[in-house]
Amino acid sequence: MAESFEVVAECNGARAGVLRTAHGVIETPVYMPVATRGAMRAIEMWQMEELGAQVLLGNAYHLFLRPGDELIRDLGGLHGFAGWDKPWLTDSGGFQIFSLRDLVKVTDDGVRFRSPVDGIYHFLRPEDSIRIQNNLGADIIMAFDECVRLPAEPERVVGAVDRTIDWARRSRDAHARDDQLLFGIVQGGTDLALRDRCTDALLPLDFPGYAIGGLSVGEDRATMFDTLLHSTQRLPRDKPRYFMGIGKPDDLMDCMKRGVDMFDCVLATRNGRSGTLFSTAGRMNMKNAKYRTDDTPLDPDGASPVGRRYSRAYLHHLYKTGELLGSVLGSLHNTWYLVDLVQRARRAIIDGTFPELPSSCAT
Repeated sequence: MAESFEVVAECNGARAGVLRTAHGVIETPVYMPVATRGAMRAIEMWQMEELGAQVLLGNAYHLFLRPGDELIRDLGGLHGFAGWDKPWLTDSGGFQIFSLRDLVKVTDDGVRFRSPVDGIYHFLRPEDSIRIQNNLGADIIMAFDECVRLPAEPERVVGAVDRTIDWARRSRDAHARDDQLLFGIVQGGTDLALRDRCTDALLPLDFPGYAIGGLSVGEDRATMFDTLLHSTQRLPRDKPRYFMGIGKPDDLMDCMKRGVDMFDCVLATRNGRSGTLFSTAGRMNMKNAKYRTDDTPLDPDGASPVGRRYSRAYLHHLYKTGELLGSVLGSLHNTWYLVDLVQRARRAIIDGTFPELPSSCAT
């Protein structure tokens, strides 16, 4: 699977490609809905297929804690266990562990952390993260890395880059399955020299794909995109580029303009559960009283299966009364919106009309 990715078209900095995995071809650019614990929040797997999702993202950290990676392995891996036989990607768990802050102690060998589930202490090394992901059986897995929240002291970012480089080597050496694509992760905060140093160390390891980590974690938007463009320009043209943890519609558009191929974020379902929905007119808070008697479709200019069937007044009613259906419909709509947005962008890249694609959604 060494030659797993191919760029088929480019337009205004954006790329359309195909990524071949053990469980199917992924057409890029692609938004990957997040099924952290092997399940989408408020959405069933058959609905994800109808929405056009190509690949789901699970999290090795959470699945290791519950129900356990060995149990999932014995029950057919994520594909058999969760009933999604299309591609999966698993995050190494690095970001989740480091977000625990006070419950974590980082060493050069790995990370000691206290489980928020039962209070038990665990020590996770790069080799352990890869073993867990091998057991989970995802088509794309991630090297173990250290993500630093910004702003951070320079020496803190330097140390994280050093460990990320070392852990990438150890992750590659521990990887035991040739049917899984192992991606490396570039760290370095917003320090371009550190980004270059991390990239230069990872490229000789010849990962089949590279993620851009450590952004959208506290820096301002302009700095984030300047750093992103610098990073993508240093990465190989013939390897997929994955921006970890970004999910606002306009942010996805701006990422694609900078040559990013893959995205994930929990924002779609998180906002869907709270009543904040994406539309071509901007974000809409369906709990707002102005929608109480509004019988117009959710998004008259869109083709959302939710927007075609239900009025704004009905969605307002569901959220205000706490009906579970509100969370279901909101999560469905937002997930469809991002999947559809990126698919339309791909078609525009291939047609050469990407610069004409309208801004997707006011943020």
